[in-house]
Amino acid sequence: MVVEGIDHPASDFEDRLYKAGCSDALIGVVKGVVVLDFSRAANSFKAALGIAMRDVRKAGGRIVRIEPDSYASLSDIAERAGLTRQAVSLFVQGKRGPGDFPPPAMRVTTESPLWDWLAVAQWLERHGKLNGNNTIAQAATTRATNFALQGGRQRGAA
Repeated sequence: MVVEGIDHPASDFEDRLYKAGCSDALIGVVKGVVVLDFSRAANSFKAALGIAMRDVRKAGGRIVRIEPDSYASLSDIAERAGLTRQAVSLFVQGKRGPGDFPPPAMRVTTESPLWDWLAVAQWLERHGKLNGNNTIAQAATTRATNFALQGGRQRGAA
């Protein structure tokens, strides 16, 4: 979870998060940005995320986005799915699997396009290539949450 509004140089910033209920969060500052990685028990990913978001707001934080992002590079897809980058590249090229791999969703004309992770995860699951029970639900929840955090606008929209 990427968070703003928490003064990480302040001596009490970790205590504020802890007191607000974020005792299960690994707190990091990456490139000057506060990033929280929760290990929260709940009935579902969606429930755990909602409670974590409530606690971050209680600490005075503003949630920018949930990661991993809804968009994924070839390397991201390989890592998330437990596949090699080469295997994913062959799926994309139609040289392995049944074909019909989802097309890139962003940066299509560049050397490093991005795919919609939910569409890719659904494709991988349909073809028996996805390891993980809740991957689809987590991807859908992350996408919906990030969309709501952006005020209902797609990334890059005015």
